[in-house]
Amino acid sequence: MSEETPGFEEKPEVPADGTPEEPETAAAAAPADKAEGAAPAGDASDVALLAQLDQSRTALTERTADLQRLQAEYQNYRRRVERDRVTVKEIAVASLLTELLPVLDDIGRARDHGELLGGFKSVAESLETVAAKMGLQQFGKEGEPFDPTIHEALMHSYAPDVTETTCVAILQPGYRIGERTIRPARVAVAEPQPGAAPAGKDEKKADEESGAPEEG
Repeated sequence: MSEETPGFEEKPEVPADGTPEEPETAAAAAPADKAEGAAPAGDASDVALLAQLDQSRTALTERTADLQRLQAEYQNYRRRVERDRVTVKEIAVASLLTELLPVLDDIGRARDHGELLGGFKSVAESLETVAAKMGLQQFGKEGEPFDPTIHEALMHSYAPDVTETTCVAILQPGYRIGERTIRPARVAVAEPQPGAAPAGKDEKKADEESGAPEEG
């Protein structure tokens, strides 16, 4: 049985540089473990940023669509207001000019009878000029074809010299504003004689009866 020297214990062998091997390995492995643990945190942050970006794009698209819809509604509103404004103006002008028509009729009768003289003539012509500037137009002439949409027949007769229903006398002129008729022309009309052949056929029949040779 061997004897041990008191006060001395066995110690592990130490490399020449004096650094233990195992602690160095643990220290080297520690940074790698931390790096592996940090990667998932970075990926989660990127996913969150992408999600926020998608939400922002969606919100921007919705707000843009809302703005475009509001602009379209505003343009439609402006067009409706402008159309209504023009309509109200036309109705007001037509109402005013309709009240003036009897005065214009009196002026026309005075002119036909040679009574439009002196200062009255100047006033009458000024009134007619103002009415024309406001868009009032007079229509109705003798000899024009009868049109029930703009003419009102007050008298009816037959005439041998007409080939269709014709206005042979204007009893009261008609008036319009633009395309809108505010009073039809009141007229006397004449129709062809019942049973009378059209003038073209009469001429052709006369040529045939005369036996004139046809031109070659």
